[in-house]
Amino acid sequence: MSQGRKSITFNSPLEAGIRAVAILGAAYPQSYDLQRLVAFDYLLVHTADVGGPDNLHPPTPMHSAELLVRRKLVEQALLLMMTRDLVKREVTSDGIKYAAGENATTFLSSVSSLYLLALKDRASWLIEVLGNHSDEEFKCVMRRLFDKWVEEFQQVEQGLGGEA
Repeated sequence: MSQGRKSITFNSPLEAGIRAVAILGAAYPQSYDLQRLVAFDYLLVHTADVGGPDNLHPPTPMHSAELLVRRKLVEQALLLMMTRDLVKREVTSDGIKYAAGENATTFLSSVSSLYLLALKDRASWLIEVLGNHSDEEFKCVMRRLFDKWVEEFQQVEQGLGGEA
């Protein structure tokens, strides 16, 4: 990497788009709204947080902050993947949802790096475990994670001399 360039590894629209295609490919023909895809994008690389395989990405302090910045990134990612027919947008009676596009299967079958193969495996696991949860069931899963993050935040605050 050249000096002066800021690394944004794992956080570009392309990288988030590949994660979205992996999720939607594993879920096909199911479609999801943006909110669910933002949560899935986080959970895909942090599967151990919900009792799954080892995390793809190293642990980071303050997980909740990581989740908060994903919405815009996932929106950009979906738009990018739509330009290549890897994702399609559907207008349903429940709102706007996203599904695997016409080229998703071909794209996913062509990946061969260890990281991308691990990503596909975790996407399949994630969809198998959480993909068919109702909105309410999924909110309960995310609420439990949020409660853990609140505890994490309070521990950091106490360590800095704050009150809990």
